[in-house]
Amino acid sequence: MTYVDGYVIPVLAENKDKYIEQAKIAASVFKEHGVIEIYENWGDDVPEGEVTSFYKAVQCKEGEVVVFSWAVWPSREARNEGWKALMDDPRMKPDPNNPMPFDGKRLIYGGFSTIVHE
Repeated sequence: MTYVDGYVIPVLAENKDKYIEQAKIAASVFKEHGVIEIYENWGDDVPEGEVTSFYKAVQCKEGEVVVFSWAVWPSREARNEGWKALMDDPRMKPDPNNPMPFDGKRLIYGGFSTIVHE
């Protein structure tokens, strides 16, 4: 069964094009290291909850949009091997001349075992 890494990220609306550009580059690198599919989704109908919400989870600030993303791996083992390779890949290293278009400290991520896929 597949394995999924999921991400929720706050991104300034004005950084949408830059985020898309970097996400496309990252997606190609992820695929080189074993990802089957990768999805990047820009929030356009995300309600703000009273108790909890995507906005609250990533502490969205004025002008930010929630991005909901996931990467599908063939298995958890493939994901673990892929992540080791990703961390060693120079294309994934931070670039002070081209900073990430979001606040990585508020990014939420985790790995998930697929239990239903139809």
